[in-house]
Amino acid sequence: MKLSVIIPVYNEEETVLEIISQVRNCGVKDLEIIVVNDCSTDGTEAKLATLPPAADLKILKHEVNKGKGAAIRTAQANVTGDAVIIQDADLEYSPTEFPHLIRPMEAGEADAVYGSRYSGREILVDTFWHYTGNKILTTISNICSNLHLTDMETCYKMIRADIFKEMTLECNRFGFEPEITAKLSKKRCRIYEMPIAYHARSFDSGKKIGWKDGVAAIWYILKYNWFC
Repeated sequence: MKLSVIIPVYNEEETVLEIISQVRNCGVKDLEIIVVNDCSTDGTEAKLATLPPAADLKILKHEVNKGKGAAIRTAQANVTGDAVIIQDADLEYSPTEFPHLIRPMEAGEADAVYGSRYSGREILVDTFWHYTGNKILTTISNICSNLHLTDMETCYKMIRADIFKEMTLECNRFGFEPEITAKLSKKRCRIYEMPIAYHARSFDSGKKIGWKDGVAAIWYILKYNWFC
């Protein structure tokens, strides 16, 4: 099974080359990497320019900053794999989890696999408010979608590529997470959830999600579960 790894990037000059290296060494033999530079204003573009052309790597660019969801949409049309996963560039999530997550899909048992940060594995302790906010959003999403997830907001959502490519995605920022969850639920997709390791990054280290994104996420949960 070929895995397409989408990496939306905005101002990640310190980590972008490292995450690409980690993905290439994740243990999945057949993969492609699609990097979307969302108009970074630091040295990210220069770092990406140092990479030699390679069959497993596509580098795309936005001329204006559009957001994570928009970067995922840009990559959507370039996916050639059998499964798709999103990889943030900030090193919070480890691509060594990919072989673990892909197994239910290879066995034909899952249409999507969520990597849960809060279901039994060791984690670097997160802040109380980030953890609590995540649980609130996950609970609201579960109520609206009738799913039983422990981590709706996880970055690691591995999805069958045929399902992913036929979806009409709308959210430009971090609303992608509740949007894709609602749409998978409406399609009655078989969703597995598997524990993953997680190394939380602080706001001082450049974390980009704030309380406003949490408020927006509630609206997106209601919108895509009930109104669309």
